[in-house]
Amino acid sequence: MTAVLYESKDYVATITINRPAKRNALNEEACTGLREAWRRLAQGDDRVAVLTGAGDAAFSGGADMSDPPEDLAASLPGLGVPLDKPVIAAISGWCVGGAGLFVLLSDLAIATESARFTFPEPKIGAFGGVMTGLVSRIPHKLAMEFLLLGEEFTAARAAEIGFINRVVPDGQHLAVAQDWARRIAAHAPLVIQGIKHFANWP
Repeated sequence: MTAVLYESKDYVATITINRPAKRNALNEEACTGLREAWRRLAQGDDRVAVLTGAGDAAFSGGADMSDPPEDLAASLPGLGVPLDKPVIAAISGWCVGGAGLFVLLSDLAIATESARFTFPEPKIGAFGGVMTGLVSRIPHKLAMEFLLLGEEFTAARAAEIGFINRVVPDGQHLAVAQDWARRIAAHAPLVIQGIKHFANWP
């Protein structure tokens, strides 16, 4: 089974973490597949990407602790791979630990009502550092609440604090994200790329 799938239609790439039996946990194969997907997006004709996880149980369980990747950060859009095209995260089920980095670095995010977000690193003694970038994206104390307590946030709470854009009924996350992607892809691509470039200006 291929760990990451890439489908292209109408200038929209749908990138799927495809390890449902492992709750889409990120091992080396998955991280390599994601790096290749971001490179394909950056170099190809697709104008926007939707990132999702296979099945409904989890967007991703984060790093696969039984088969950990060498460098998860290298698989992140815009960080591991330079990218000036928008990314929309479509989240269902659990989004755990390092998986939150993909939401953090996405430009837009859609989650189902039953989605749950958690950052358990303080509890398990594992920390890569990149997730602290959350403090520059949402209010500082809300980010620290999420990072320090290691407790789960519901999709409603994630939307309330600005971590995601919208909560949708279960099963509709991908359709809504792809609809947004098609609408973006219909706009002037150089303007869209320019907006993303300057929005990420240091």
